[in-house]
Amino acid sequence: MKPARTRLRLTVRGLVQGVGFRPFIHRLATSLDLAGRVWNDGHGVIIEVEGIPESARSFLLGIESGKPPHAAIHSLEPQWLEPCGLHGFEILPSPTDGRRSALVLPDIATCPDCLREILDPADRRFGYPFTNCTNCGPRFSIIESTPYDRPRTSMKAFPMCGACRAEYADPENRRFHAQPNACPDCGPRLSLVDPSGTALPGDPIESTATALLEGSIVAVKGVGGFHLMARADDPDAVRRLRRRKHREEKPFALLVPDLETTRRMGRIGALEERLLRSPEAPIVLLERAPGADDLIAAEVAPGAPMLGIMLPSNPLHHLLTRHVGVPLVATSGNLSDEPICTDNAEALQRLGGIADLFLLHDRPIVRHVDDSIVRVLLGRETVLRRARGYAPLPVSWKGEAGILATGPQLKNTVAISTEDHVFLSQHLGDLETEPAVEAHEQALDALVRLFDQTPTRVATDLHPDYRSTRTAENAGHPVTCIQHHHAHALACMAENEIESPALAIVWDGTGYGTDGTIWGGEFLRITGDGFERLAHLRPFPLPGGDRAAREPRRSLAGMLHEVGRFELLGDRFSPSEKRLLGDALRKGIGTVTTTSAGRLVDGVTSLLGIRHISHYEAQSATALEFSAAAATGVEPLPVVVDRSRSPWVLDWEPWVVALHDGVERGDDISLLARRFLDSLIDGCVEVARRSGEPRIVLSGGCFQNRLLLEGTVGRLRQAGLQPFWHQRVPPNDGGVALGQIVGASLQKRLPTASSFRPR
Repeated sequence: MKPARTRLRLTVRGLVQGVGFRPFIHRLATSLDLAGRVWNDGHGVIIEVEGIPESARSFLLGIESGKPPHAAIHSLEPQWLEPCGLHGFEILPSPTDGRRSALVLPDIATCPDCLREILDPADRRFGYPFTNCTNCGPRFSIIESTPYDRPRTSMKAFPMCGACRAEYADPENRRFHAQPNACPDCGPRLSLVDPSGTALPGDPIESTATALLEGSIVAVKGVGGFHLMARADDPDAVRRLRRRKHREEKPFALLVPDLETTRRMGRIGALEERLLRSPEAPIVLLERAPGADDLIAAEVAPGAPMLGIMLPSNPLHHLLTRHVGVPLVATSGNLSDEPICTDNAEALQRLGGIADLFLLHDRPIVRHVDDSIVRVLLGRETVLRRARGYAPLPVSWKGEAGILATGPQLKNTVAISTEDHVFLSQHLGDLETEPAVEAHEQALDALVRLFDQTPTRVATDLHPDYRSTRTAENAGHPVTCIQHHHAHALACMAENEIESPALAIVWDGTGYGTDGTIWGGEFLRITGDGFERLAHLRPFPLPGGDRAAREPRRSLAGMLHEVGRFELLGDRFSPSEKRLLGDALRKGIGTVTTTSAGRLVDGVTSLLGIRHISHYEAQSATALEFSAAAATGVEPLPVVVDRSRSPWVLDWEPWVVALHDGVERGDDISLLARRFLDSLIDGCVEVARRSGEPRIVLSGGCFQNRLLLEGTVGRLRQAGLQPFWHQRVPPNDGGVALGQIVGASLQKRLPTASSFRPR
């Protein structure tokens, strides 16, 4: 039997042309017995290699460590694709058609050369927190318009001194045409102030470090916005931060001084290390290591099996962490459901009740950019929140130019299309407040201006009450509404470069269906001009609607009512609450019907006694995954698919009954949790196998669950099917805008929102 082969495409941007980069790639690929090709494009280098997966992974890890000395990588995006039969290795000629689309680079983590300068007492930039060069520094967060020149950035307020201008004008200098170039004599400056805005004496970084070590909470203005920082090993400081920010249990992200400390806190493989040290410098989700308890307070991530850790990504963070010497909580500087603060005066007003001190600087932030979040799944980097370091890099896609996508309601991103690409914005968050809606509209306007596109139409969600849908209706262009789960599927297909037909398994929390109910456990057959709803999870009522997302016990109540076993709800509610809930379910008052896989998982989490109330999104699902991970070798529960109906129905009733009986017998909860997840996997495979489609697309927030994703992919492959899942575009709602654009381009007509949406 021949070993499995894979194809890896890498898009490399930076100083990678004219420095011997393509010959280096040729040598590296052939040394690993990989076939492929490499060529320049308008903005960097594209590489494709094909061979056994282990060699392809070694190739990926060998690029940054072995690159030519004069090469500088600003971003490196891996994309795993199906093999296409490449043989030998070619350096292809560069294209001569001269086509270039506008490309705005993301903010890039501090390069080794700049880091050496700020740590060298003999260098003129020693200790300067705004040091950068052409290989690193702020980009997307400071650009106002294209082309990317200093007068069109927020650095226009800082005229370069003679020494900086000489660097800027010298073709041999690495700061040649570095638009944010600055030094202590001419660039932005720091100040440490109290909540009234009064400047405090002393060196701002040293004073901030002292305050953090003494237990203060400090709002720190970074590249794309403010972080709220506190000493991570100080329980009292972390508790005060939670209380002031009204964040009960959701884990805080951590800023850790170095890789050595990180190794004591989380389990790091080669891919996790690459991510932590990469130019993108995201928050990386790591399995908690036993040593973490010695370095951080329990209050940082109570009960969480994973930690979100990032290394310093800009000079200010490098300098601050070196002065502090211990891990810091570094959570977004905002109030609940609002964008992170970017303006000094705004921060003093909005964060005045949270922070004890404010470390400010005078370089304006043009647009807020959160930290990205990435997790390694199935040996690949999976982006869960696409922001700093990744946005607004494009997804390759050939289609109709000028489609503007307004995205969904939650985890919103927006997007715009050109002839060859879709440009996705940074993560914008949930559109639940007026500041969030305002930021959403600003992001749409920025995409239109930055990429010089006149919208021909607007793509949006099918839900009539989403704020993103209303924005689309008020945009003054024809509107095309794309069903939420169809958009999920199309986004995954677009980034994996596969065409219809395919079967998409899209499992998430909520999405407005074409029948007016709430979907979320869908099997969609994707066709050239739409989709067929082939199957779904058995529907059940959700008492309280959206409130059920915060109370898994409500999902359980609806599930038990659906199967006529409401009495099994037990004491999860008080007697009076239970009586009112039963009346509401019987009369259909305040309930919605759903097929949501996310709510099904919530209900089972409550059934097993793992969690009845959630304090943040996906808390119950994460707890279920953690519990199930402790068990192996269990027997899945039977799968029942009713194919006499159209769509087919995957029935979860036998699972709920069996799990309840297991709880009553006193069975190990971890074994029951694993049986449930394995049963979900078997259900996916059973429907996929009977669909007749060889290509299976996995999307939706539920597939952020490692056990569910890895188990489903493995079982689909055993069944002879080809699974595809997300990589550079989030599987959650952060990828929906891409799918909206693809869906709109497939529409034969240009319907308006009112005519297209079912009523």
